[in-house]
Amino acid sequence: MRTSSHWKRLAVAAVAAVTLAGCGLGDPNAPEDAGGAGGAGGGEVTGRVSLQTWALKPKFTAYMEGVIDAFEKKHPGVEVEWLDQPGDGYSEKVLSQAAGGTLPDVVNLPPDFALPLVKQKMLLDVAGADPELEADYVEGGTAAYRFGGHDGTYGYPWYLNTDVNYWNSELLTRYGLDPKKPPATLDELIAAARTVKEKSGGEVYLMSRKPGLMDFANAGVKLMSDDGKSFTFNTPEAAALLDTYRGAFKEGLLPKDVLTETYAGNTKLFSSGTAAWTTAGGNYITSLATDNPSLAPKVVSSPAMGTPPLYVQGLSVSRATKNRATALALARWVANAENQAAFAHLTSIFPSTKASASDSFFSKSDGTNAGDAKVTAFTSLATAKVLEPVQANEAIKTVVNQQIALALNGQAGSKEALDTAVERADQLLKD
Repeated sequence: MRTSSHWKRLAVAAVAAVTLAGCGLGDPNAPEDAGGAGGAGGGEVTGRVSLQTWALKPKFTAYMEGVIDAFEKKHPGVEVEWLDQPGDGYSEKVLSQAAGGTLPDVVNLPPDFALPLVKQKMLLDVAGADPELEADYVEGGTAAYRFGGHDGTYGYPWYLNTDVNYWNSELLTRYGLDPKKPPATLDELIAAARTVKEKSGGEVYLMSRKPGLMDFANAGVKLMSDDGKSFTFNTPEAAALLDTYRGAFKEGLLPKDVLTETYAGNTKLFSSGTAAWTTAGGNYITSLATDNPSLAPKVVSSPAMGTPPLYVQGLSVSRATKNRATALALARWVANAENQAAFAHLTSIFPSTKASASDSFFSKSDGTNAGDAKVTAFTSLATAKVLEPVQANEAIKTVVNQQIALALNGQAGSKEALDTAVERADQLLKD
């Protein structure tokens, strides 16, 4: 679910696209010229419309064709052209389409891919066009498509995921911890990590990752200004969090290579039995059963500490579409409760509609540890939020992680490292 941003080198092309498509944009909330009713934004649902998805062929071809066929049957006279782009280079492809004036009417965009188009006024405010949007979708999903400095909501949340905690119950029990009552706060986690270190002789870790922007957010730190133009995480609270982690690192509660390029990642360490805790998506145990079938039955889950992180894929509507009513109706159709639920039955994602809360497939466990984890994740979606600003692309996160590493190993003070990270991240925003 998590994505990288590769937009900046194509930003000039995006600016050009405004000129190319400017005469067709108009007011994003202006009424449709076509008369009649039926579309989410008013107007007759008819005619040709294009829909672009991201790497769904061939695995989900039958599913998508079924959704599209049903939409065309519901609305005689509609013809949907389905485009599906490969996974690699998708962000560049979308921005190139926008620059060339060929952005599809409805396009699959995660929030970080949507933001550059919002800045160039290329996407429709779907909340302004569809008054029922906020009532029908979970708040975290719609909030993901609201951006600082830009009024409106620029996408229908299509499908979601979040993280939950996973614990190796065998290791917890061996080292004197109760897997039925795993740590629920950072202080409890550090205390438990100390117990594991002492009783394992340092052979097993409980904690196996350094903090990041999401940890700052969960500590109540405001990461970015309201207008989305500068970072603000160099606060005393963030410095105190780094101080806490530096103490844990100095005490040997985290692997030494957690700060180096050789770090394998906490999920990899968990799978190998080196670490007793990791975070991962709601269907992690199912995939673990393939990678490490002997470990999977020993895993128990618990809710994420603090606010659960939200990972979102959505459907945005081009502001330049010539068939707004049909485009809005199609986006809402693909992302409705029934179609999202059918999609979630086929793969490891969760629906974003409030109506899905009563679907027993997600809300009731089958009694297995994988079923319990799925319910934990689904229940968490009601309060989950996108914790990292979408402006924090890979280059910015690299700078932040480098400064965090310097703070943890004592090469820089926590506040000094955060000040440097904010300064350099702000510069990258301007580049």
